[in-house]
Amino acid sequence: MAKLHRASEPDVLKPLLERAALDSDSRERVMGHALGLLADLRAAQSKGWVNQFLQEYRLNSSEGVALLSLAEAFLRVPDPETADLLIADKLGDADWRAHAGKSNSKLVNSATWGLVVGRVLVGEGATGPLRRLISRAGEPFVRQAVGAAMKMMGEIFVMGRTIDEAMKRMRRPENKGFTASFDMLGEAARTHADAQRYFQAYVGAVDAVGRDPAAGHSISVKLSALHPRYEVARWSECVPALTEMLDALAVQAASKGIALTVDAEESERLEMSLDIIGTVAGLPSLKGWDGFGMAVQAYGKRARPVIAWANGLDRIMNVRLVKGAYWDSEIKRTQVEGLADYPLFTRKAATDVSYLAVAKDMLAAENIRPAFASHNALTVATIMEWAGNSRDFEFQRLHGMGDGLYERLVQENGYHCRVYAPVGGHRDLLAYLVRRLLENGANSSFVHQLADERLTEGEILADPVAKIAAVGGKRHPSIPLPVDLFGAGGHRNSAGLDLSDVDTLAATVKVVNAPLSQGASPREGGGPDSAQSADCATAREPEGLDPRLRGGTVSDAITRAHGAFPGWSRSPVEARAACLDRLADLLEKHRDELMAICVQEAFKTIPDAIGEVREAVDFCRYYAQQARAKLQPIELPGPTGERNMLHIEGRGVWATIAPWNFPLAIFLGQTVAALVTGNAVVAKPAPQTPRIAARAVELAHEAGVPADVLVLVTGGPEVGAALTADARIQGVAFTGSTATARKIARALLEDDSRPIVPLIAETGGINAMIVDSTALPEQVVADVIASSFRSAGQRCSALRLLLVQEDIADGVIEMLSGAMDTLRIGRAGDPATDVGPVIDQAAYDRLMAYRARVAAKTVKTLDVPADGLFVPPTLVRIGAIEDLNEEWFGPILHVATWEAGKLSETIARVNAKGYGLTMGLHSRIARAAEVIEAEAAVGNLYINRSMIGAVVGSQPFGGEGLSGTGPKAGGPRYLYRFCAERAVSVDTTSAGGNATLLSLDEGGI
Repeated sequence: MAKLHRASEPDVLKPLLERAALDSDSRERVMGHALGLLADLRAAQSKGWVNQFLQEYRLNSSEGVALLSLAEAFLRVPDPETADLLIADKLGDADWRAHAGKSNSKLVNSATWGLVVGRVLVGEGATGPLRRLISRAGEPFVRQAVGAAMKMMGEIFVMGRTIDEAMKRMRRPENKGFTASFDMLGEAARTHADAQRYFQAYVGAVDAVGRDPAAGHSISVKLSALHPRYEVARWSECVPALTEMLDALAVQAASKGIALTVDAEESERLEMSLDIIGTVAGLPSLKGWDGFGMAVQAYGKRARPVIAWANGLDRIMNVRLVKGAYWDSEIKRTQVEGLADYPLFTRKAATDVSYLAVAKDMLAAENIRPAFASHNALTVATIMEWAGNSRDFEFQRLHGMGDGLYERLVQENGYHCRVYAPVGGHRDLLAYLVRRLLENGANSSFVHQLADERLTEGEILADPVAKIAAVGGKRHPSIPLPVDLFGAGGHRNSAGLDLSDVDTLAATVKVVNAPLSQGASPREGGGPDSAQSADCATAREPEGLDPRLRGGTVSDAITRAHGAFPGWSRSPVEARAACLDRLADLLEKHRDELMAICVQEAFKTIPDAIGEVREAVDFCRYYAQQARAKLQPIELPGPTGERNMLHIEGRGVWATIAPWNFPLAIFLGQTVAALVTGNAVVAKPAPQTPRIAARAVELAHEAGVPADVLVLVTGGPEVGAALTADARIQGVAFTGSTATARKIARALLEDDSRPIVPLIAETGGINAMIVDSTALPEQVVADVIASSFRSAGQRCSALRLLLVQEDIADGVIEMLSGAMDTLRIGRAGDPATDVGPVIDQAAYDRLMAYRARVAAKTVKTLDVPADGLFVPPTLVRIGAIEDLNEEWFGPILHVATWEAGKLSETIARVNAKGYGLTMGLHSRIARAAEVIEAEAAVGNLYINRSMIGAVVGSQPFGGEGLSGTGPKAGGPRYLYRFCAERAVSVDTTSAGGNATLLSLDEGGI
């Protein structure tokens, strides 16, 4: 089961198609039932305003998207100014008038006319009549009206704000015959305090529902709500803790005589979830209680084996089968991490096939009490056909959706249906609400198809087995495998490691901690005794260095490269690109070894180490592809009788000077760009990380780059100075500090006799993230933690300055502080480590001295191991943006506030610092994104995501101002800077006439 989720879609679907297929007689009966259910659903549509609302404002319309966006953010905005901006942003551009009076629902029409009026209000100038009316009324009634509408939407999809309110609502007449499974809206805890709060909410809910066990209601529990680090890398921490909490809730539920179900999670948590559920299911204290259950997602390729696993437990298990809740995030994660295949099906019909096959297994299972959660009439009718006269199962639906589907089945036919009923405050429910609407309102979903009057009954009830069989079970053509992410004309995506797979993680931990070959001394641990000397001038070549890599003096290295340049430059670009492709393959072949060196020499954590190798691979393949496409001779237009050609050639010998924080990716990225453009290279790594560079050069030579075309030199500043001072160097690519870049620039200009040569410099920055009050705090905190503290803050792009709108600052800082408490500081080779040691003693001393100076302003810091170069992650509160004027290259984050309505001014204050590397924005206001895109003077702008992890070919990286010269690494214009352009013009008439003209039929003598 563990590897099935990476198997090909056709292979996984083949047995499912056989299991889900209906014979012709069964199909005819199923269609008859389904048509009756479809009629019930359509009749209910004319009664329920929610169904009509979804029909009027579909998700593929600008109005539907605007409403969802407004609903997701509005109720959490505390300040009126930002609330008004959000309303204007979401209502201002949509055509609400086109929907006025179109619905059969008076409530929908009333809401539409309110949106029409709101559109007029937000679209008017300050002197318009309705604006004047607002001023005279003295009440922001548009804001109040929108707030009321959003709360009304919330009430539709949330059973109650408290468990008592929800239970009371279940006693209403429209819920007669139905039971409920109450979910306390525990989405995902960011802090231990969040987890404890959710746990107490579950305890209270079990107690409340247990006061009336005869009502038949149950509780749903989400494990990720009970632990802030529910991750495979934290298995030893979170699994025992979650097992203990789930045990307590299960024992409590058993004592009350009610049922408890564990909700489904993302696929990377499946093995952990099964471990926890299996342990609790086997507890002697729960013997005789048949109320324990779990949810299974049919869109997952492992759904069927999970059912077999549940049936094999030594107890009755209640199993809720759902279609799936995390489809888009699972797809994106698989692509970003470069995994072999998707853990789920890429076609909606394939999920339907899986659902039916798994449902059939559940009906046949001896130890499973099935529950089928669906709003699909065909699915329900098929299950009824297979179940025959049995009623020993239940259907389930979401509260607020599927009205009309189950009422007749429950009230007239003896079936049981349970309503999945969210419970919580409206402010907390909004992210949940939007996700439910997206899942069930997507174009391919049954709910959306039902609302589309253009579709016939036959189209709505089309057999998913036939649909999938017709395409051979193949993956959706619009969703390429991760390896093909960049398309047919792009480079092949680098292969990642599935670190959520227990076996893969264990094997990776073993290899990255194994002793390095050739007698090299690892620097793992980061203690002062193991770190190399901070005096760069005393740095030596790595131990065990291949003699062929020894460059001798800098002058000798340049001489070798200078002599090799002409031959390499004349080699075809295709041959040079092929070397890069072979190097990429070798990097992947030796991935384990390279990761081990990154961990032990550069103190990379395991996720950072795999990211390092993948980025190096991507650079090689991307620049090879770019060279083939862009370095060919170009014939230019001109007058008749003239041939004009533009040739792109290498310049000579380049010096590439790399940093220690990306000792493989940046080292190779700069170097292979120079090589593929026809240059020879003398490459100098940082003195702290020579071994990884030496191994990279060895592999480059193995890939076909001649030894004298790529020469390695190691050492400190004196080596770099000698390299850049040599007049034979025709270009320098450098990544490091702004101060060093300035020194290199001066050195290149000091000798009046040498040519003016290009300098490509990527330097640091005071990188800021701006957060307004529409942002989702949980998302903000997750992205801030990653951007500030991953890699111990030792990334050029790392977040240094967090700017939070003052109206929400206290809450965000409190949540951020709690999230910092979940960070694990320790050895880089430990899979649980989030923050490793800094690179050397000099960096440690500088950062610790700064922390001492700002101790009075520190609002949060963490304890760290005493032995090693561990700088505590630190949060510093400063009074103003202007108080931070220097980059602190480590796990230190500064936070300040800004006033609502002053976004442009805030951006200008950040720009005034002169740096321009990265900037971020978290906001649900589209116009805010437009403003920062237009006004931020930075090379890389990140909106509603983290600020690290630029992807080669997708997010070209590099800054401006004090942060670099450009062009951007990993971008389509990078290679040109390494080139000389030479134009050749030939007069073809001088050699006896223009043959082209003479061959024409027209003209002549």
